[in-house]
Amino acid sequence: MKARIFTLIALAMMLFSAADAKKVHTLGDSTMAPYDESATVTRGWGMYFGQFLTNGWTSINYAKGGRDTYTGYSELWATAKTKVEAGDYVIITFGHNDEKNSGMDGYQLKAYYESVGNTTAAAAVDLRGSIPSTTYKQNLGKIVDEVLALGATPIICSPVCRSYFTGSTIRRNGRHDLGDSYKILTENGPVDGPKLAEDDHTMDYAYHSEQLANEKNVAFIDLTNATKTLYESYGNQAKCEAALFDGQGSTHFNTTGARLVARECARLMKAQGILAENITLPTDLTVSPATGDLGEAYKGQTLQKEFTINGFGLSPEEGTVTISASEGIELSFDKKDWQSSLTVDYTSSTLIKTFYAQLTLTENGETTGTVTVQQADKTIEIPVSATAVVLEGGAEVQAYWRLEKDDSYELTGPAVVLPETFAGMYVQRYSNPNANTVWPEWTGYEATRKTQRNLLTGDAWPADEIDDNPDRYIQWGIKAADGMELKIDQISLFACGCGGNGMCCHIYYSTDGFETRTTMLEMKKMPANNMQYVEAKPVISISGDEELLVRVYPWYNGAATGKTICLSDLTIHGMAVDSATGIQLIQNPNVVSKSAVFTVDGRKSSGMQRGLNIVRMSDGSIRKTIIY
Repeated sequence: MKARIFTLIALAMMLFSAADAKKVHTLGDSTMAPYDESATVTRGWGMYFGQFLTNGWTSINYAKGGRDTYTGYSELWATAKTKVEAGDYVIITFGHNDEKNSGMDGYQLKAYYESVGNTTAAAAVDLRGSIPSTTYKQNLGKIVDEVLALGATPIICSPVCRSYFTGSTIRRNGRHDLGDSYKILTENGPVDGPKLAEDDHTMDYAYHSEQLANEKNVAFIDLTNATKTLYESYGNQAKCEAALFDGQGSTHFNTTGARLVARECARLMKAQGILAENITLPTDLTVSPATGDLGEAYKGQTLQKEFTINGFGLSPEEGTVTISASEGIELSFDKKDWQSSLTVDYTSSTLIKTFYAQLTLTENGETTGTVTVQQADKTIEIPVSATAVVLEGGAEVQAYWRLEKDDSYELTGPAVVLPETFAGMYVQRYSNPNANTVWPEWTGYEATRKTQRNLLTGDAWPADEIDDNPDRYIQWGIKAADGMELKIDQISLFACGCGGNGMCCHIYYSTDGFETRTTMLEMKKMPANNMQYVEAKPVISISGDEELLVRVYPWYNGAATGKTICLSDLTIHGMAVDSATGIQLIQNPNVVSKSAVFTVDGRKSSGMQRGLNIVRMSDGSIRKTIIY
């Protein structure tokens, strides 16, 4: 009887757990993707969608910059589907990068060039890109079918508009309809297609995403027309971009833009009865996030956190919101001018305003405080916390790539280095980028100091790139030695563009094979020959098969040749500690009281060597010892 009761309890717990796991998964490109608040002002709307969910529902954002429906299926969905469960929802939005190759399919274009023996052109093809009425729909359809097969609910969202205005109206290509200018792949190669009538949607990605939703009988959210209406409400391109965009073009949002688009998606879903009881659209004053966990850092470091005040239907219609902080916490609107309190005015009963809180860790352990937001008779208190960690004990580890004449590295301490590798890139040569190269003054480096100059395969940077190409990057890495845990506390390098001011790049690190990633640098239109110092001081640990990978993703602002990205002095630093496997770390072998030493394959050794040794101690016990 007891066994049966326990079985029923266990079954009930399993059912409760399954019912309690309520998730919305989001798949998309850079307009939806998460961004590091400390590295860029760019924001993706998927970062904020979860803030409009209630009743235990959460959102998981898999979106990444530069992804089209091909990589959306092969990479993002490949990751997400291992976590999607019956009853979940999956929001799918692609289109921006499917427009690569002017509406031609990247794989078909490469196959054409290979068929005519033009290997140079084939190598230079950007494989991203699909045809709206065929491969775009097919790729989306594969994701939809597999979502349904898992017992989850797919939601197709048409892509958000680009801020391409003609006067006060978003023009056709801003709505992802290439009918005015596109290319067709013929048996003789690419040719310009004829201009299509306004009501001809052959080259309209948003239209075909809706057609697919109708064919599959799944939910459709028209974010293209929703964002067209939102953008046009500002009157013109300059006002729209000043209010909603990141200052880097007509595609990517700032916090206000991303949050408004997330709210609009939630509103449209609720209006269609999709998760209607689990979506909240606040009409009062709120602050998100509601708590401020600034995370971990080392003593002496300063941590920052972004917050956004959201006010809709405020009373009175005009007024002031005050933000104040307890001792030790500083506040800022621009991350430049820091104060203990801030004020912001609002009109028309509406306010969306981002502010930042920062805290310097002066003591070990946890530091706490409070940020208070007040409007009229409403007060919101936000608990803030941060933790200082201590990195000590074990053996110092440093991997260093000078990148002066080759890709060799120097390793200090017990770790395993993953050599430099290239995807869609190669080393053009090692040389000084320019006789007038500017290094940060604190380095003391001469302008003639040599660096690694890298170029993309095919040598020609394509036009119209605005983000990562997932198939083009340079990578380095490190992993823990056998039986060790590697605690990383610094990653740094120098980077610049050479040959012009149009080089752009993202630099990331990841510990999960780039399923997720942390931004070290986002820089567009890098000043030519002006070396940028890039540094991160993470609090991360890896062991076993885990790897820390560092990647540089470059692209160029416009079609160009002869432009290179120059890299130098990559350093990964940390501490290796015993991961509870009985391995001893020492510097001086003479301090070990031993009777015999053996190599890892069991051969007796004349003495302890650098690296891993098997030591029989004087008391007869066996100990693994690393000499570093």
